[in-house]
Amino acid sequence: MKDENTTEHSLSLPGGLVPVDQWKLPESSVRRTLKDALRHLMAQLRAGISPDEEPFQSLDDLPSLSDKQTGHIAPNPDFTCLAQAVLASLDELRQAEALHRDVALLVAPPFAGIREALVRLPGLGAGAGEGKAGRWHLVAPPDNLLMNREEARRWWDGQDLSGPWVIPELADFWLRHSSGFAVVRELLQRVASGQVGPGLVGCSSWCWQFWESYLPDAHFGALTTAPLDAERLGHWLEYLASSRGQRPITARMTNDGLYVLPVENPPDVGRRKHSGFLRDLATASRGIPGVALSIWQHSLRARPEDDMEAAEGGGEQKSQGRSCWVVPLDQLSLPAMPKSADRAIGFVLHALLLHDGLDDERIALVTGIRQPELQLALARLARADVVFFGEASGRWHVTPLGYPTVRRHLQGWGYPVDAF
Repeated sequence: MKDENTTEHSLSLPGGLVPVDQWKLPESSVRRTLKDALRHLMAQLRAGISPDEEPFQSLDDLPSLSDKQTGHIAPNPDFTCLAQAVLASLDELRQAEALHRDVALLVAPPFAGIREALVRLPGLGAGAGEGKAGRWHLVAPPDNLLMNREEARRWWDGQDLSGPWVIPELADFWLRHSSGFAVVRELLQRVASGQVGPGLVGCSSWCWQFWESYLPDAHFGALTTAPLDAERLGHWLEYLASSRGQRPITARMTNDGLYVLPVENPPDVGRRKHSGFLRDLATASRGIPGVALSIWQHSLRARPEDDMEAAEGGGEQKSQGRSCWVVPLDQLSLPAMPKSADRAIGFVLHALLLHDGLDDERIALVTGIRQPELQLALARLARADVVFFGEASGRWHVTPLGYPTVRRHLQGWGYPVDAF
């Protein structure tokens, strides 16, 4: 049940930060034990059947939401709020004496939002969380990542790490190349030996998988974001829907009318029958916020008459909240990996995840794939909606919708994958 004292910080970061070894993949509803399945069935029977649920006419052919509708019902998170939530969670861990290190390492899977949150720390000003001794200083990577040990040492000597300092993404500081390790190796050695002041380092789980195996004897007490199980995911989606002062949201399945949101039954209505969609979504997304939100946005539908009522309705419509419909996961058309015997696709995808995105030149550098083969592989992956080119970053990235299939295929092809 939702805690009455839940703060906006905890809603931005459901479950807070936890040690990496406590991260657990959300369970799937299709893998319930017999006991769980029986309990679920009995709960649904006790809920009864309301007049507007039976009989139910399938709404599988409803149109997708417009970009404007999606922005109102399933908007992207406020990363400044997430940054504040991260600092609040770190403060709680220190007060509970569960975090003793001056430099906190946050390892998170792709699309968890940690990079976007940590970039915003300098804008929070002095006195914010871990940086209450002063304003956060953002450490940017050098333009040239190919250095020897002495060059890397001199470069770090020129950086202000007296604290509080922040690196939003460690993956930006290295390349999987014979000359591309020195910058990160020198930083981690300084952190491990206590040669730097208080700081915060964000790191992609794929990047950390490499460096943890590269330096197996180094222990940094890494933290991560708690995975979104069904309950956390449901409350988080409700929070996003209402984050811009919007009315409450009611979401039901298109195929059987079962409820998805709100998670809790409103006090003025009887018990409702709830779908297992949130639990399946939590599993399909591996509990990763950005992946779950992308699939959720893709699954939402609206009836044209609902749109008209929302536009014409007055106070009564506002009190009733907003409605939308949800397509079952097995009916969604999600990105599929292009069928190809070309090994370049695997090399490219693994490199993009290791480095949290790369431009063409650096993809060629770390994979050894040259043009035109590289451009053909990228174009094929882009047509399949598995990767996209970020105009702002100038890099290629894996898409949030494509991430689950990318991870499955890389694991099946024998690539080392992250722990998330």
